Amino acid sequence: MDHHDYDVIIVGAGPVGGRAATLLSQQGLKVLMLEEHKEIGRPFQCAGLVTPSAMDAVEAYDTVLQEVDGALIHGPSGTLVPVGTEGTLRTYVVCRKRFDQFVVQQGMEAGATLWLDSIPLDAQPSDTGVDVVVRKEGEEQTLSCKLLIGADGAHSWTRRTFKMGRMKELMIGFQTEVVGYEGRDRWLEMYSGSAIAPGFFAWVIPSGFGTHRIGLWSTADRLDGRSIESCYQDLIDHPLWKDRFANISEIARYCGPVPSGMVKHPVKNRVMLLGDAAGMAKPTTGGGLGPGFHQIQCILKPLVKAIKTNALSETNLKAITKQPWNAMKKEQDRARALRNLLVSDCTDEVLDKHFINFAHPDTLNLINTIGDIEKPVPLGMALLRQVPAFRPLALKAGVRLLLS
Repeated sequence: MDHHDYDVIIVGAGPVGGRAATLLSQQGLKVLMLEEHKEIGRPFQCAGLVTPSAMDAVEAYDTVLQEVDGALIHGPSGTLVPVGTEGTLRTYVVCRKRFDQFVVQQGMEAGATLWLDSIPLDAQPSDTGVDVVVRKEGEEQTLSCKLLIGADGAHSWTRRTFKMGRMKELMIGFQTEVVGYEGRDRWLEMYSGSAIAPGFFAWVIPSGFGTHRIGLWSTADRLDGRSIESCYQDLIDHPLWKDRFANISEIARYCGPVPSGMVKHPVKNRVMLLGDAAGMAKPTTGGGLGPGFHQIQCILKPLVKAIKTNALSETNLKAITKQPWNAMKKEQDRARALRNLLVSDCTDEVLDKHFINFAHPDTLNLINTIGDIEKPVPLGMALLRQVPAFRPLALKAGVRLLLS
């Protein structure tokens, strides 16, 4: 295959696919994005939080609906832990449709091509390239490229087609958009307990113009046969908090998977996975934009060189991605181990005790000093080392981290 229609074909024109298209196109590569839907940014399946580092990467500030300074976190019995500082930005709430469109538009402005209503039907790698059969607006055609990137979400066609493995965890998320909730300006709220989000938490996020996003997430094994919608209703009807939700009116609802834990084979011969397709969502918050952006940024220089020289065998791609992606995977595994120790594997009784300890002024000061939504492991380790009440967990933490 001496001629290729494109250097790179990216399956999925979400924010991670759009970011990859931008970075690769800026290096002079010919890139095609395939999007199965007829518009960018639909369906919407995200809480819509974007960290400052991810926002700074794309500068999509016009898509921001609300800035958030912190979180009011409620324990199972109502203990309040306020994390954050008034007037100090912690994260952004965005319109995800506009955000996705903005990032994909950046890719197009950098030179990438976008095909809507287009899905891959087959892909056959060889020593020189990949033949990809695409159905575009109902008509089939075959394209050739050097590298195929799957940025096609939790149910990735690319991952399934090339048998690249499964993510370690697949959480289930459910969310509504409501009016009528009265919360603290510039602060989101989080609720915990087995009745509403077994092993995880529920959230209320201000989304501007008097609206809020109310949602929760958990795993199928922790739900133990319950539906995620029934947990949502248990939050709305919870005796401690039902007055907060008494006047809400639902205007939209969404449900979707949250994949976390990098898959076993994120690369194969001339094929690569990015973002949710690779299982890159953070196990502590479910956020996937930051890790997805970093995943392509940290390998950009050697990857571009490999594409230009058409050296994209599985061996070469593994060499390019091994060190930076293994570091990301290790961080994921450590964060999950600490999350399970401090939150997910705890009974409500134990979690209540943790919240009482979290609420201590010295602990809150530590959380606000060290806490970073992008890097939860340093905070978790600091809690275990410096907070006397958590020191008995240090040995368990060490074992879990060694095994992670």
